[in-house]
Amino acid sequence: MDGVLVVAKPIGPTSHDVVGLVRRLSATKRVGHGGTLDPFASGVLPVFLGRATRLVEYHLGDRKRYRATVCFGASSTTDDLEGALSRVAGPAPTRAAVETAFDRFRGEIEQRPPAYSAIKVAGRRAYALARAGQAVELALRTVTIHALELGSWDDTMPDEPVAIIDVECSAGTYVRSLARDLGEAVGSAAYLGALTRTASGPFTLDAAVSLDDIRAAAAEGPAAIFAHLRPIDAGLDLPTVAVPEMDVAAIGQGKAIGVPPGTGSIPPDRPVRLVDQTGRLLAIARLVGTKLAPDKVLVDAPTTAVVRG
Repeated sequence: MDGVLVVAKPIGPTSHDVVGLVRRLSATKRVGHGGTLDPFASGVLPVFLGRATRLVEYHLGDRKRYRATVCFGASSTTDDLEGALSRVAGPAPTRAAVETAFDRFRGEIEQRPPAYSAIKVAGRRAYALARAGQAVELALRTVTIHALELGSWDDTMPDEPVAIIDVECSAGTYVRSLARDLGEAVGSAAYLGALTRTASGPFTLDAAVSLDDIRAAAAEGPAAIFAHLRPIDAGLDLPTVAVPEMDVAAIGQGKAIGVPPGTGSIPPDRPVRLVDQTGRLLAIARLVGTKLAPDKVLVDAPTTAVVRG
């Protein structure tokens, strides 16, 4: 069972829980995901099965898109709704003030990750230190906010307005931190009240499969689950080189091949997809000197039959 299963994760289970469920229902040992979603978050969770797990690393840098609920007027120890909340004094921000503050967060910014995060500090997870009552001050990291827009504004409770925002960001961005910092930028406080990942790279929520549909497919049999899988290289944004048939066997053996005529320029510092004449993925390779050397071979090595007289 090789391929990519784009799951619509519900609120509640961890990303690890989803991987375990898919592993059990598909009877596939090698299963991994392409970017953690917190239990309280929902949305797109790409799950990689079989040989597709060898390509997860090429998806870790994919952009993400989120719809986030930002609650103003209070801070949270975890920067989200699961922490202890502390109300702040002073007037609540206006819609105009929040939209004006967006300009400070668009583009490349420095962001401080939440204290309750999985980042390691001296060999221990930051959230473990925070839960033990130790002060955690994580280093700033550079992230990019490619798009930030206000979806809706609710000031039914004037002291605690709520904004729904749409965010497109680089991998490694903490939307919890964005909510916290947005509150500070408007002279108040804020925390993340809800989060839905609407896209992970090219994988979108409207094309994702629910856990109920996956369970129903498993009840029908392996073929029904396989029908939900995308090819192992689905969404892989890498240059592609089509190789002649005579080189396919060499690639299967992990051997370097010459650059096919007419290929054009190949960046020496970037992996490329090697495909056969039908478009089937054979390997991920790099240009080494004048040859394409496979880093990861995705096809079986050819077998040689032994003929006995």
